[in-house]
Amino acid sequence: MVLLNHFCTDHQMTSAQSSNSNISETDFLLEDSVDADNHNSDSTATRLSLQIQLDENYLGQRIDQVAAMVWSEFSREKLKQWMKDGHLLVNGNIVKPKYRCEGNELLTLEVELEAQTSSQPENIPLNIVYEDDDIIVINKEVGMVVHPGAGNPSGTLVNALLYHEPKLAELSRAGLVHRIDKDTSGLLVVAKNLEAQFSLSKQLAKKTVYRVYDLIAYGNIIAGGTIDEPIKRHPVDRVKMAILPGGRDAVTHYNVKERFRDFTRVQAQLETGRTHQIRVHFSYLGHGLVGDPVYINRVRFPAGASEKLSNMLRNFKRQALHAAKLGLVHPRTGEEMMFEAPWPEDFTQLVEVLRSENEAY
Repeated sequence: MVLLNHFCTDHQMTSAQSSNSNISETDFLLEDSVDADNHNSDSTATRLSLQIQLDENYLGQRIDQVAAMVWSEFSREKLKQWMKDGHLLVNGNIVKPKYRCEGNELLTLEVELEAQTSSQPENIPLNIVYEDDDIIVINKEVGMVVHPGAGNPSGTLVNALLYHEPKLAELSRAGLVHRIDKDTSGLLVVAKNLEAQFSLSKQLAKKTVYRVYDLIAYGNIIAGGTIDEPIKRHPVDRVKMAILPGGRDAVTHYNVKERFRDFTRVQAQLETGRTHQIRVHFSYLGHGLVGDPVYINRVRFPAGASEKLSNMLRNFKRQALHAAKLGLVHPRTGEEMMFEAPWPEDFTQLVEVLRSENEAY
């Protein structure tokens, strides 16, 4: 299969070529919103001109399924609509989505991107660590929800991003390729164009994005190691994730960085990125995270804890988890990039109290 993609605006044109058929097999981590806004794009909207020459690997498959495999950054429903509207052609002809592939077709997609999100831009300050024409690296503050959802229709990172860069509305999830929990602080990367989003999602799928978190766990962890336990939604408490047979592969590597009297500061590296992965894995070890409101039933006070430490634990209302380091390959230049974010104030204060407790002990 030969792939030729052009991503064009009135102001710039870039292209990417590949003869590697594996690109169509990449597990793109985001799904396009089916209920995308319909609006008239302005003169700076991104126009796509894409062509793919198919081969016998696709023989007999429905053409909408094939299109969804080779252009996995778009949902199947979106591609089917483009077929019906005449934007996605097979050998220059309009065909029905149920058309069966003969294995030698030329797929052509000519379309102007519409908004892919119904979220509204909001003037919310962002802590931007790095930005260029292709990516934005954000140091997310505690308490900010990443993506709008039930109970959080506004005030999210997506709303802030749409205000900062309106053209992100053309991308699914406004360019997001991964998430961190509302009450986890730290780094995440956002794509500013379709090529960057595809590249970053491919890196995440191949487990080549370097993601390191700092955390404070209850108890004394003796040494580092690897937790390789599958994670899926809890069968009863749907807010929780759990380690259960049949769950998705989840791998966390960790090292002990600092030992306190009844706590341990740990650095954890994600190999996979499942929901609540670090929190679930350390709870499984019997070393839940300080402040975790979901996986710790109540605040635990060590025997002999000072009033200062007790107050700190009582008032620490979120999981002690911070996305401290993020490493990736730049989608355009191929440069290896590494970003670091300092601990937020509450995390720093917790560590300082634990250190003073050690000295007093």
